[in-house]
Amino acid sequence: MKRRALVSGGAGFIGSHVADHYLAAGYDVTVVDDLSTGREENIPRAAEFVHADICSTEVRRLLEQTEFHVLNHHAAQMDVRLSVEDPSFDARVNILGLLNLLEGARAGGTERVVFASSGGVVYGESDDLPHPEHARKLPVSPYGVSKLTSEFYLAAYTQLYGMRCVALRYANVYGPRQNPHGEAGVVAIFCSRINEGQQLTVFGDGGQTRDYVFVRDVARANVLATEWWVDDPNTIDATAFNIGTAMETSVNELAQTLIDAAGTDVSITHVPERAGELRRSAVAIDRAARDLDWKPEIALSDGLRQTYDWIRENAA
Repeated sequence: MKRRALVSGGAGFIGSHVADHYLAAGYDVTVVDDLSTGREENIPRAAEFVHADICSTEVRRLLEQTEFHVLNHHAAQMDVRLSVEDPSFDARVNILGLLNLLEGARAGGTERVVFASSGGVVYGESDDLPHPEHARKLPVSPYGVSKLTSEFYLAAYTQLYGMRCVALRYANVYGPRQNPHGEAGVVAIFCSRINEGQQLTVFGDGGQTRDYVFVRDVARANVLATEWWVDDPNTIDATAFNIGTAMETSVNELAQTLIDAAGTDVSITHVPERAGELRRSAVAIDRAARDLDWKPEIALSDGLRQTYDWIRENAA
């Protein structure tokens, strides 16, 4: 019998690539998405699509009544600024939405959960980079708090109900299908503006750094985590993996690399920095390399070129 995977947020940027990789690994895939930010054209044709909110009774019953091997949870409120402005909404989607899915999965006998967490927000500010999984946890935004809270719930479900839960703490994920409009990653926004010949807007002095990891490398990590044996955790870090590159790249460096990749020249303007955002971020990946046999395969320059080409082609 084929194994079944439910991917919440599977019409989104990362979730759709995860669905692709599950299909390639031989899984039957069901995508759940409310299309509030995801796009139906991102969903693989071979996947079943359920248009629904993760907080809904419909999704809970789907999990109760279907024998899924794994619940892969990518649906989220992911706007850091919105979480600062409206922490209650952030908690309703990210915490109560998770609990709705977990209760459905528990009733339906789903034993495996892979959760999209964030290495960029759960660790908080520190000069001791890259962060290992056991680094101090001190989120500076409600979004980060919701991700860390979710990891504690996953650990509790493992201990109470025997569910096998893994958290993947992503660095800054970029790549094809990232939406350059509205709340989006800086890579997609810069690519879109360069393609349109518009100036780039950099918040603060541009010296803030991030760890940029290509989306297909991230999707591959999800399948490997699904097949990793999960022991009972003695801390939340015991079942968490950083997924990144362990390298820092500044916003200024990123902007110039993209301008070079596009073979054009646009101006850069600086505006005041945004509240609730980190100055520096990078995650150590030794544990993923050792236990999952995972490491990033796409260099930043190659991934940025692929992303720019995809946005240029889709804009056309």
